Amino acid sequence: MEIDGVLAIRVETENWQKHARIGAAELRELVTRIGHAGDRFLVVQRIPDIPDVFAQVWHEEGGEYRLEYRAAADAFFGTDLDDPHRAADLLTGWARQEPGWDAGVAWEPIAVPPQEGVPDLPDEVREQVERRVREQLRCGYDSRGTLSEIAEDYLVGGEYGERPVSPAQARQLVDRLRLERLAEQESWGGDTTDPDRLTRVFEVLDAAGVTARENFACCRGCGTAEIGAEREGARGFVFFHRQSTEAAAEGHGLMLHYGGFDGSEETTTAVGHEVVAAFTGSGLSTEWNGDPGRAIAVTPLNWRKRLEG
Repeated sequence: MEIDGVLAIRVETENWQKHARIGAAELRELVTRIGHAGDRFLVVQRIPDIPDVFAQVWHEEGGEYRLEYRAAADAFFGTDLDDPHRAADLLTGWARQEPGWDAGVAWEPIAVPPQEGVPDLPDEVREQVERRVREQLRCGYDSRGTLSEIAEDYLVGGEYGERPVSPAQARQLVDRLRLERLAEQESWGGDTTDPDRLTRVFEVLDAAGVTARENFACCRGCGTAEIGAEREGARGFVFFHRQSTEAAAEGHGLMLHYGGFDGSEETTTAVGHEVVAAFTGSGLSTEWNGDPGRAIAVTPLNWRKRLEG
């Protein structure tokens, strides 16, 4: 998928560089660059990350380019190419999900080891963990890895034992529920959602000198203590924390916390007014009485957050 010339992909190279939402030209540069020791391959995942779906390229100086892609747990294919630009073209077509992107190439199947069986969770454990993971999926910010950690740790040390959910059980449950959520997102089509609008407002504020962070820290106290590290020359800040995200996902609107980095009431009030003004014309409404001690409420809010991690 490509929006405004940006590919919805995440790329990681052997030398630990990470790139997200890059253009076709930058992807081509990464492909043509690889080949030297310590920088011989790159792995590409979609945004949002889909279980068992990725593409990768391997090249060692003087050799061919090995391009592979996995379309499902049991569908893995590869081909060898002489031309790095041909490899980049194919990888770009894969990233864009173009019909017939893989045509004209002799693909060979790659054997995939059989997956080990994962024991079923007891119903009472599964139901509780599913409920928690679905809550976080609705929030929309956590990666597959983070969600798996949440699933594994949720009932630790409780009535079901020290670790009732194994890492494999957590990953399997998360991937199943994640695919359900992605299918649900398909019904939204290309409609702009309220979280999309919120992100655009935060981008405007961030560019105007107000550090704006979504789903930042666990609570107001931690967020206020940690936001200074994000300052980067800004005069003020605005954020909402994970608890606020969960409330928004449950249909209760969203509370924004803001302030000035100089700590003065005057700057905090001015930042509050700037935040409210930024929402004008966005399609979202705010409630605030001008008191610098009160949070700004974004309400009503239909929280349909697309998965990104």
